Amino acid sequence: MLPIGSIPYAENGRSINVDPVAFEVFGIPIRWYGLIITFGMLLGILLALREVRRQGENDEWFLDMMLIAIPVGLLCARLYYVAFNWVGYAGDLASALNFRQGGMAIHGGVLGGTAAGYLYIRYRGAKFWKWADIVAPSLILAQAIGRWGNFFNQEAYGVPTNLPWAMYIAGEYRHPTFLYESLWNLAVFGLLMWFLRNKRFHGQIAALYAVGYSLGRFWIEGLRTDSLMLGPWRIAQVVSLGLIAAGGLFYYYQSKREQH
Repeated sequence: MLPIGSIPYAENGRSINVDPVAFEVFGIPIRWYGLIITFGMLLGILLALREVRRQGENDEWFLDMMLIAIPVGLLCARLYYVAFNWVGYAGDLASALNFRQGGMAIHGGVLGGTAAGYLYIRYRGAKFWKWADIVAPSLILAQAIGRWGNFFNQEAYGVPTNLPWAMYIAGEYRHPTFLYESLWNLAVFGLLMWFLRNKRFHGQIAALYAVGYSLGRFWIEGLRTDSLMLGPWRIAQVVSLGLIAAGGLFYYYQSKREQH
């Protein structure tokens, strides 16, 4: 790892130094990573809130759900990461919940936040899949923005490459996998927004999110050098395959049901 304050990025054979710390407040460093993730979440909330109102749903329910789902999602993202890096945290349990150290896994956050949202929507007696369709485009947009936090945190990079857009890190030019995923997520976001205006059944957008995001994540994960592992398996690829299968089957059966 390079020292904080020096993240070289290749541009025409040169390096650009980017400080991961945006500013300090009373001596406490505020990192770009946290700011970018926060911005992505806020933008996603505003977009989803607009869709909630467009569909005539209860915006107070939505905001209450976000107040529950986001903290649960962040906690689960951290615990998921710690669980698959247990050797590094077994002797220092206090650091397991130290979010400022970095280290979160999006799959853990999505699964945890979705579970919290499901319980809340069931409590309200509303249709979960309708609400999932509302939130899905905002979620993938927040993920696309949040990936740029990895650039400033000098993480989530790939194997060495000689491509002109390579990121220079750890002494070599490497695939900027954070950039690949960000661009992929933006493309999926555009797709979901189009389908949201042409929806045929509840759960359609959520299923497309699961399949669309996971297809890109499976491929991009194969380029990374810092994957969470379980034996010989990359956890993100295993989860992605599960989401592709579940989302694909759900879409198929629901579309068939809609035809009858």
